[in-house]
Amino acid sequence: MTISKGDTLPDATVIETAGDSPAQVQMADKVKGRKVVIFGLPAAFSGTCTTAHVPSFLKNREALSARGVDEVICVSVNDYFAMKAWDKEMGASAGGITMIADGMAEFTKAIGMEFSAPPVGFVDRSKRYTMLVEDGVVTELNIEETPGTCTISAAETLLDTM
Repeated sequence: MTISKGDTLPDATVIETAGDSPAQVQMADKVKGRKVVIFGLPAAFSGTCTTAHVPSFLKNREALSARGVDEVICVSVNDYFAMKAWDKEMGASAGGITMIADGMAEFTKAIGMEFSAPPVGFVDRSKRYTMLVEDGVVTELNIEETPGTCTISAAETLLDTM
């Protein structure tokens, strides 16, 4: 079942790319008592993810902070090494975005955002979405209809609804 506004975010173990080695973290710990933006996308190094989705959050990180957002988290169903390399290429961490590898799709499946597109080799990947989570509760949720677009899941759209 897909998560909805008003739902409590389920817990899942994911891997943060900050630092020199993989660091397992609990999503429940990341959001407890905090205002956090989480955005999910299909794949590191893919077209729309690289040219639109992550850049929208890099460009608007300060505006989100000004509205009380403590952390912006990017989640992708990729392994630690792919996410770490993509983080470096994008300047995500340096720009205030926490990159999270959900390699086994544990978090993605727990929130009902998985999809598969076998023709391009995507199996159990993440739909493109953005959510605002306040003390573990989803207060805003924007889900794209197709994985190749980034309009309602862009940072600008979230800022308009906050």
